[in-house]
Amino acid sequence: MYTPSSFREERLEVLHGLIAAHPLGALVCHGEDGLCADHLPFEIAAPTPEAPFGILRAHVARANPLWRAAGTDCMVIFQGPHAYITPAWYAEKQISGKEVPTFNYAVAHAHGPLRAIDDAAWLLGLVERLTARHEAGQAQPWQVADAPTAYIDKLLKAIVGIEIPLTRLTGKWKLGQNRTQEDQASMARGLAQDSQPGAAQALGALIAANVTPAS
Repeated sequence: MYTPSSFREERLEVLHGLIAAHPLGALVCHGEDGLCADHLPFEIAAPTPEAPFGILRAHVARANPLWRAAGTDCMVIFQGPHAYITPAWYAEKQISGKEVPTFNYAVAHAHGPLRAIDDAAWLLGLVERLTARHEAGQAQPWQVADAPTAYIDKLLKAIVGIEIPLTRLTGKWKLGQNRTQEDQASMARGLAQDSQPGAAQALGALIAANVTPAS
């Protein structure tokens, strides 16, 4: 990933924060037919001596050939907030018109070797943690224990766990850091007023929190 120094994000807690907030990752590795991507919800665990940037964990269907590629180096791409940036938000647009649109975003690329974990107790723990996290906002959170034990045991046999100890984690926060503080603040305001709430407003908040002087 091409990452100019002004857009480079290296703080581990910030990168883990993006993964936690946007857990659906695109896992890319080499398969029998070349590059292959699987889209999976991950959890991110704390670093260890073996995995200095943390550990990603997820599960796939046993029928998915991905887990049989254990040992293969892979990359997981996490996409944070992103939005179109109109040149109307730049001061120079009003002066000379010499501005063009762009797209701003925050992304993290995680690298490491793929591991397969075919262990019912490990899988149950993972499924329970993922469920607890994603059900937390529900009025009456569903729990794995709400389903019959025999039913869960049967489903666990149909999946395989995957784990990626991260050997590299890179981030690109393209938030207009190469522009003036005035332009950055203008972008943040414009995105905050977007008629379709969601990614644009989230990006606006991210830009507002990271306004920096132009270099």
